[in-house]
Amino acid sequence: MTISVYEQYFAAEGEMNGIARNGVLVRLCSDSADGEIAYEIQAAFFPHTSEEDYGITYDAYFSREIYRAKGRRSRKREAGFMDILHEEADRMTAESGLKILWDKPLREARIG
Repeated sequence: MTISVYEQYFAAEGEMNGIARNGVLVRLCSDSADGEIAYEIQAAFFPHTSEEDYGITYDAYFSREIYRAKGRRSRKREAGFMDILHEEADRMTAESGLKILWDKPLREARIG
């Protein structure tokens, strides 16, 4: 079962595939199956050409698994992942030329 532990939209800068990317959806997801838990950070950059435009285009999508082990969800573990979320997301998107503007959220965070 996949659960979105955290997700939030932020302003972004950069261009990919000839399209300016002005927004990004950042997520921390957990996936559990067969007694194993995995966590992944995801970032999907999108055009965001207006205040109403939240249409995600998956041609500028990045993900990185940050944890996999036997067990189940842990709030303490998830809090630790939240502490490194910005750094890990920046690291995974660094070579793309796209930048997450962490100080410019477009919507409130959803925590699940």
